[in-house]
Amino acid sequence: MEADSRRLIHHVAFLVYICLLGGVDGATDPNDFEILNDFRNGLENPELLKWPANGNDACGPPSWPHVFCSNGRVTQIQVRGLGLQGPLPQNLNRLDKLQSVAFQNNKFNGKLPTFSGLSDLQFAYLDYNEFDTIPSDFFHGLDNIRVLNLDYNPFNRSTGWSIPSDLAEALQLVNFSCSGCNVGGPVPDFLGDLPSLSMLRMSYNRLTGYIPLSFSDSGLKVLWLNNQDGGGMSGPLDVIGSMVGLTQLWLHGSQFTGPIPDNIGDLTSLKELNLNRNHLVGMIPTSLANMNLQVLDLSNNMFMGPIPVFKASKVDYESNSFCQDDPGGQCASEVVALLDFLHDLNYPEKLALQWTGNDPCKGPWWGITCNPRNEVSVINLQKLGLTGTLSPSISNLSSLLEIHLKGNHIHGMIPASLTQLRFLWLLDVTGNDFMPPLPMFRNGVKVITDGNLNIISGSNKSPLPSDGNSESPSGIPSSADDQPPSSDLDGVGSASHVPVSENSTKSRLAAVVTAAAGVTFFIIIAAVIAAYCFRKRIKTKQATTNVVVPPKDSLDHDNMVKISLVDSSSPETQSGSVSANNNLGISLQVLRNVTNNFSQENELGRGGFGVVYKGELENGTRVAVKRMESGVVSSKALDEFRAEIEVLSRVSHRHLVSLLGYSIEGNERLLVYEYMPLRALSRHLFHWRSADLKPLSWAKRLVIALDVARGVEYLHTLTHQTFIHRDLKSANILLDENFRAKVSDFGLVKLAPDTEGSIATRLAGTFGYLAPEYAVTGKISTKVDVYSFGVVLMELLTGLAALDEQRPEDQRYLAEWFWRIKSEKQKLIANLDPALGAKEDIYESVYAVAELAGHCTARDPSPRPDMGYVVNVIARLVDEWKPSDEDTDEDPGIDLRQPLQQMLMGWKENDVTRYYSDSSSVGSSKGSNPAKPSGFADSFTWNDAR
Repeated sequence: MEADSRRLIHHVAFLVYICLLGGVDGATDPNDFEILNDFRNGLENPELLKWPANGNDACGPPSWPHVFCSNGRVTQIQVRGLGLQGPLPQNLNRLDKLQSVAFQNNKFNGKLPTFSGLSDLQFAYLDYNEFDTIPSDFFHGLDNIRVLNLDYNPFNRSTGWSIPSDLAEALQLVNFSCSGCNVGGPVPDFLGDLPSLSMLRMSYNRLTGYIPLSFSDSGLKVLWLNNQDGGGMSGPLDVIGSMVGLTQLWLHGSQFTGPIPDNIGDLTSLKELNLNRNHLVGMIPTSLANMNLQVLDLSNNMFMGPIPVFKASKVDYESNSFCQDDPGGQCASEVVALLDFLHDLNYPEKLALQWTGNDPCKGPWWGITCNPRNEVSVINLQKLGLTGTLSPSISNLSSLLEIHLKGNHIHGMIPASLTQLRFLWLLDVTGNDFMPPLPMFRNGVKVITDGNLNIISGSNKSPLPSDGNSESPSGIPSSADDQPPSSDLDGVGSASHVPVSENSTKSRLAAVVTAAAGVTFFIIIAAVIAAYCFRKRIKTKQATTNVVVPPKDSLDHDNMVKISLVDSSSPETQSGSVSANNNLGISLQVLRNVTNNFSQENELGRGGFGVVYKGELENGTRVAVKRMESGVVSSKALDEFRAEIEVLSRVSHRHLVSLLGYSIEGNERLLVYEYMPLRALSRHLFHWRSADLKPLSWAKRLVIALDVARGVEYLHTLTHQTFIHRDLKSANILLDENFRAKVSDFGLVKLAPDTEGSIATRLAGTFGYLAPEYAVTGKISTKVDVYSFGVVLMELLTGLAALDEQRPEDQRYLAEWFWRIKSEKQKLIANLDPALGAKEDIYESVYAVAELAGHCTARDPSPRPDMGYVVNVIARLVDEWKPSDEDTDEDPGIDLRQPLQQMLMGWKENDVTRYYSDSSSVGSSKGSNPAKPSGFADSFTWNDAR
């Protein structure tokens, strides 16, 4: 006790002495000296510092070894590679004038002290030590840090950690290195926004997800993301094609997919590129082959096509799927056609793994069948989840007999060039997303388009019988030696080369003839019934309203889609001047009848436009009627009314709500939609308790997100014109009885400009979903819809509305708050919608959706992805994620133990059966399947009642 008292007295006396010296130039600040003393006393081998045992002035003169001062304040500690062992003092950040620390290559251990508040610190080397913990506030306040090196420290070994958003404030950061330090989760987007960052090394960690889109315009010169534990990062490499400052890029030992971007040749400063051990596919771009690289490693991927002649000094391309073994060789013509076909399907990995070599009739070419002459005769790729479009290049496979693509997600149009295939007799594209028009195939070709909701299925002409001396309808001689090979029409297997027997061919022809005869009989009966119904309808038809539509490029001064609506009582209409859309007109009296005179019990909701009512036609078909309030028929409301009709009369997609009709009589303005029984998504996210609903499972949320993304992608890129929705939000996303989603409310839709630029317009939409550039400047592009979709993703994740004045101020705007938590796994999981009851089986897909939401809501519109990219990301999640046991009772008709992609196929088949089993009727009804009017469906849009 007495010894402790003496020690305390001596310590106080020493501090007094130091304070008295404070005015002497070079005397060490007492606070700084105390921390240096703590630093020395904590070491197991302090003698290595060679600091004087009885020294009382570290700043000198002479100063202590490895310590540098200015005006009595410690500014640098340089102890690199001294072999020091032990912890650092936890109060190290009290050395608040530190500018540089070099602690690397020692054996420092324990908890790394926080550097919070070291605003003068510019250089910090902490690599190659044994620190086991990094504090959460370590990066806070490092405003002037230029080099921060944390490599090879076992931080948070068991749980890993994420780089916090505090580092986003380090605007002077040039070099950030954290390889082998147990960082997990996605690479933070904000790293791509740091204006000075040129070197980012994060190899050998636990990183997942995609390369952030924010990297596309960054000034990075060195990027290491290779060899992540647990499989590594994934996704496409599109972003690297615009990282023009790169000199060294290491992405090896990961799970990146897709082809090398064609614009990689723009990286003229690149000297070293390592893509070894990934899942990359496609052909090597010529631009890459012509780059003067020092090192290029493409080994252990699935690259296809010919091996180019590389200009790189050192190149390795072993273990790929090239068609030839030597550089400069060319692929066979059939291989070229099939690789073009594969390119347009986004190079599915299963096929890229097996389509190797230069002869599709030899080796493991999955789904390819050849005839006895070693010519490709059958493409059989059913139910593989294929995406993308159908390449016209397969028309170069001149011997094709059959193409089976049933049960995929291929979109776009069926190439007209397929009609040139002389021997083709069967094209089955059942259950895809093809768009009209359907090419006119010759006699003898059976085209099956069932389940392509935008193509009306019809019968195709069947082959005629042939005599023994003539060619068969397919153009193949009928001798036994020349018969086409058989194929498994119900599944996909490896290539088969067994010839079809003559009896099999005759049976096939007989089956097709019989089917065609049945279809012809059905068409005749349907035509008779239709004629009778049409005549009866003419006799009983009440007064209707009409629409006159000008040319499709007619726009008002605000670029709003514009049409001219004419009352049924106008002389112009009575004289017969009506448009092609006349069949959408419905009389006001009919709508009064179906809604029970707009009774309150039929009210579905209210919005700025007016009131929405449910109704039921005489045959049992349910509809929804949106009625504009007669007292608020402003020019703005009329513009939205016209736009809704114009847009929905031009577009048609399974994930866009259908307009069934409208009515204009006097001051009345009404729109009639398909009825959506489960109403708005917002109701299931924010009001499910008060509405006595079950919360949405993660499986349903993923599928809803994919449905919406596909609908918006169609508006942006797959129509004859580009439409911008401008008011995408959860209240305008409607659900049918199977929780399949459709986008609604097209009153604010605008046509996009022909160029890739933006257009100025008056502000419209809903706060909380508005993109920053739109809210500030009024300029729009398709990226404003991408931003809104990102906010919807955040709502699906958190169960929180985009804007809620009742929340604390820092959480009021969901997008702003979500950006602060999205990159920290623990915070993200802690803030998931409690209704999800989230378990670890959904975490990876949650991280991916959160990352995508961040991409979509980037402040600058240029790095936001287009909706095609968004669809691919979510489709991959739907394909890969499997639900937990708790979800298995949500749809008793589907086995939810299957992967989601298979479940989707089941749902799609149910949809097809329910909506399209009768080609003359679409929609739901009550009773025993009464006839349904053409053009009506059983889904609709409305806003939640507020």
